[in-house]
Amino acid sequence: MNPTSATPPRAPAGPAATSALNLSRTTATATRVLHQLGHDPRTIALMLLIPCLMLLLLRYVFDGSPRTFDSTGASLLGIFPLITMFLVTSIATLRERTSGTLERLLAMPLGKGDLIAGYALAFGALAIVQSALATGLAVRVLGLDVTGSPWLLLLVALLDALLGTALGLFVSAFAASEFQAVQFMPAVIFPQLLLCGLFTPRDRMHPVLEAVSDVLPMSYAVDGMNEVLRHTDTTAAFVRDVLVVAGCALLVLGLGAATLRRRTP
Repeated sequence: MNPTSATPPRAPAGPAATSALNLSRTTATATRVLHQLGHDPRTIALMLLIPCLMLLLLRYVFDGSPRTFDSTGASLLGIFPLITMFLVTSIATLRERTSGTLERLLAMPLGKGDLIAGYALAFGALAIVQSALATGLAVRVLGLDVTGSPWLLLLVALLDALLGTALGLFVSAFAASEFQAVQFMPAVIFPQLLLCGLFTPRDRMHPVLEAVSDVLPMSYAVDGMNEVLRHTDTTAAFVRDVLVVAGCALLVLGLGAATLRRRTP
């Protein structure tokens, strides 16, 4: 037999072979994350209760002017879940990297896309509960006066929470410690908070700041909440705002998968 005609040995399957998103691996990752979170009641309380407590506090801050609560409460109903999910997700992901868990997982037949999608699925499930609790409290208990459907408020709040999850997963790749992960909040969240139109309408800002606010996803989250607050029907502006927030969340999740590292140097 001619040795040059022999079939070369097949290379073992590695991480490149698992680059395609796999549903079973994604759900297994989500189940593991939820199981771990179930043993951390403080994190669960932070994610589920803090937005509700902040809305409750805000309601009685504006106790003498309920219209002010109506005008700001809907916006903050979307902002609070975004902030809490950003903090919890960035810290939880970084903790798994520094402990070596990510390195062990990625050494298995588990792609980066499976890992990021699993985290997004797990935290997204918690985001549904968080958004439902906050929306129900604001509308049913605190008397938030909404012209449109409360279900649309819930939709925007959920998308905001998913956006916070995506941002947390993304920035965790650039932090070397939990303290650094928290330090990203002033850089990522605070500019959006100042420019989203919560404190003043965006069209009254300096033209440069208005242009910057036009590319920030939190601006569209606040605009979407305000559309529900003012209109009984689903408007074209509301559909645009929802699509922008959802698109930004998917884009940031993709960037998170691309920048995911096995370990913190």
